Amino acid sequence: MNISKCKFYGDQKHHPATRHSDAPQEPEPYIAPPELAKAVNLAIILNRPLLLEGEAGCGKTRLAHAVAYELGWLLYRWDIRSTSKAQEGLYTYDALLRLHDVQLLRDDLQAKSTIRNPNNPANYRKFGAIGKAFQTPDYPAVVLIDEIDKADIDFPNDLLTVLDKPWAFEIQETNEIVKASHKPLVIITSNAEKGNLPAPFLRRCIYHFMEFPPEKDFEKIVEAHYPVADEDAPPPELVKNTIESFFALRQATGLHKLPSTSEFLDWLQALHYFKSTQAEIYPGLLFKVRDDWKRYAYA
Repeated sequence: MNISKCKFYGDQKHHPATRHSDAPQEPEPYIAPPELAKAVNLAIILNRPLLLEGEAGCGKTRLAHAVAYELGWLLYRWDIRSTSKAQEGLYTYDALLRLHDVQLLRDDLQAKSTIRNPNNPANYRKFGAIGKAFQTPDYPAVVLIDEIDKADIDFPNDLLTVLDKPWAFEIQETNEIVKASHKPLVIITSNAEKGNLPAPFLRRCIYHFMEFPPEKDFEKIVEAHYPVADEDAPPPELVKNTIESFFALRQATGLHKLPSTSEFLDWLQALHYFKSTQAEIYPGLLFKVRDDWKRYAYA
């Protein structure tokens, strides 16, 4: 992935060759077009969230892993659900557990040495992805907020109060102020399931729509995952046939869910394992909607 570590590192305190010991250790095979790399770099130097939209399977989520590996930064992932609240990304506080510990101490004085001290409220707060990213003393972090459109309409705007100056939040239960040691790179993904996100939120973000990779790029994608020098790499003829067949499937009319890049790679791996020379279709691997599966399972 072609993302500049030297020019857009956020600050000049760190040599670009250094890495956080807990940064992702495995490289992420990822082919980023120049426009996407530029969007990442803009988000870093402007300290703005990067909002990615595009169809499922086009590489939105894996980008965060690739960037964290390239920059040697920590990675914190927050998977959004329909019940998610913005505060959960900052911290959660377990008041019930504190009451339980108070009662336990009253009933059993011997428990003092074995449980948390309820006199210290900090023992009962737990930081979320953003809260953790704010507290990395030596390195910035990448925060992945995955599928923001699953949350309610107020969720995106609630994030704005934290992902902007003064880059801090208060924990009321402990009277702590948590201020970002380094401003994180926040990558937010959306499948646009609920329509447009709120305008104030969109104004705050760097926006990038991720097109599905064109057919001409798929040999590069295969090479990134299966280097030619690797003895387990699929033969070029099989790669060529599988790419052609894959895009013919995606162009077929009437499909409810188009197969994604990850499904293509699984298909290619399966074909290579079974020593196929042609792109035999495995419906259960490529199609995840009943009508699509039926269409090819009984063909």
